Amino acid sequence: MKILITGGAGFIGSAVIRHIIKNSDYEVLNVDKLTYAGNLESLKEISDSSRYKFAQVDICDKESMKSLFAEFQPDAVMHLAAESHVDRSIDGPGTFIQTNIIGTYTMLEAAYNYFTTLPEEKKRSFRFHHISTDEVYGSLGDKGLFTETTPYDPRSPYSASKASSDHLVSAWYHTYGLPVLITNCSNNYGPYHFPEKLIPLVILNALHEKELPVYGKGDNIRDWLYVEDHAKALLMVVEKGIPGETYNVGGRNERTNLEVVKTICRTLDDERPRSNGEKYEDLITFVKDRPGHDKRYAIDATKLESELGWQAEENFDTGVKKTVKWYLDNEWWWRPIRENKYSGERLGH
Repeated sequence: MKILITGGAGFIGSAVIRHIIKNSDYEVLNVDKLTYAGNLESLKEISDSSRYKFAQVDICDKESMKSLFAEFQPDAVMHLAAESHVDRSIDGPGTFIQTNIIGTYTMLEAAYNYFTTLPEEKKRSFRFHHISTDEVYGSLGDKGLFTETTPYDPRSPYSASKASSDHLVSAWYHTYGLPVLITNCSNNYGPYHFPEKLIPLVILNALHEKELPVYGKGDNIRDWLYVEDHAKALLMVVEKGIPGETYNVGGRNERTNLEVVKTICRTLDDERPRSNGEKYEDLITFVKDRPGHDKRYAIDATKLESELGWQAEENFDTGVKKTVKWYLDNEWWWRPIRENKYSGERLGH
């Protein structure tokens, strides 16, 4: 199988590519614009593979995408390219509209035009897999879980742009017969995570003896999914998923933001104690909540588990331990980012 992956230099995309190259004989073409969050260093360990190719192209560039489809002749597309940080979407929604909506439309057009040229046998096996988020469903109360049939209710420019892209993908299935798959995932974490997101931000701030900012009271709840478990799920959906279907991917690991930060602090206390003998928890600082902060996300992954046989391998404690150790051992990857791209300042006031 030849898979065209957009956003493959990003956090989840790079995990998917590493997983595919290491655990299959598939070929991958990584299409990435290399925005601030794209980092080819995340693919260092597989970049020499003869089954891996990279093209620096913007998914909104219609002609370039058309050429890539014609040259590479993919059997499947995994569309991960997206602007993904809620706080940044508050400061600058325009980029999110452009990449997540216009970019997805451009990808659908390129994929469909290519699809129509395929022989019948290739058409039957072709897949366009759109990777999305649980944030399209809005905010949960204290009980209940998001399922594949939960009505959409996005609350931020980010989630609204992803909801729009989901609807476009679905429309191309119903209107044009493009064999699409959609997955909506919960919060990912793990190695190679750009340090604007909560878990890597807390780890690196702690190592630099900086304050650990927690929005509001820290009682917002997220369902956490280890990125390598997610990568396995995404490939499984491409291989076994039924066109037109949506699959929710979640780790069944609900934690309040405060619990997340405290778990990281305890892990760091064990792995690299502070030189002054104090606990990392002493660095926790409560800051003004972000606008439109959804209360709770939690995913029911039963459909993916029962129909396709996926199972998360990491629980939150084992995943955080692996993640903390990775950041401690891989300063070569994150230090240039902290020094040149993002030093940990607050976004999305």
